[in-house]
Amino acid sequence: MNKLEHLLNEYKSLGIGEQIDYGKFYLYSIITHSTAIEGSTVSEVENQLLFDDGISPNRPIAEQLMNLDLKAAYAEAFRIADAHRPMTVDVLCQLAALVMKNTGARYSTALGEFDAAKGELRRLNVSAGRGGASYLAWQKVPRSVQDFCAWLDEARQNLGGMTAEQIYAASFEAHYQLAKIHPWADGNGRMARLLMNLVQRQGGVVLSIVKKEKRAEYIESLARAQDGEAPGIFLDFMLRHHAENIQEQIWQYRRSTGDESGDTP
Repeated sequence: MNKLEHLLNEYKSLGIGEQIDYGKFYLYSIITHSTAIEGSTVSEVENQLLFDDGISPNRPIAEQLMNLDLKAAYAEAFRIADAHRPMTVDVLCQLAALVMKNTGARYSTALGEFDAAKGELRRLNVSAGRGGASYLAWQKVPRSVQDFCAWLDEARQNLGGMTAEQIYAASFEAHYQLAKIHPWADGNGRMARLLMNLVQRQGGVVLSIVKKEKRAEYIESLARAQDGEAPGIFLDFMLRHHAENIQEQIWQYRRSTGDESGDTP
């Protein structure tokens, strides 16, 4: 039994995910860390008050809207996962529209206009910010997104016969492939992490959080994987990071119940 499988069994045996409102607050944590990677300063406690009570934190309105929009996108993504609805280009762009609803910009280029707030695919090239490297040329994006959706649905159809580690590998691969295409002018990171969690939700495993404290290592592993056409670099980082997060949750749960046994994170 590998380390991740051992941790998941312990997590399940302790009933961590069965606590009242655990799923809701865990989702709030996912959202908070995902937006923090993109520059949001809204904390988990502030998001809880914003989401549950409508109490606005003393943060820029754009950051509050970013978090509210991502929460709405996750609600729709989970409906798609639970219903096993097919992933088409239109559905993917509808999710992107939810992510960017209140913060997306309208772009005017020599090739025409497109609106990020409507989830429209980019019509311009985007720099990857690594020594002059660029993401996929915009002309290739529509076909690449179509191929990605076909691949994603095939992977989702096979989740029932996969081990937990295989489900995670498929979800991290989905993240990697979407980020590599970079279909939109903005919101690609949030969308990649959302698609990752959608696959995990459908596969019935504990959802992954990319912690803001690991932002630099996360971005570096993704960049190295893309530059070297070696997705394994990114998948290895994500598996290791997820195992660390599960171990930390176990430790925190044991500590909260007065049980000091087990390994510290």
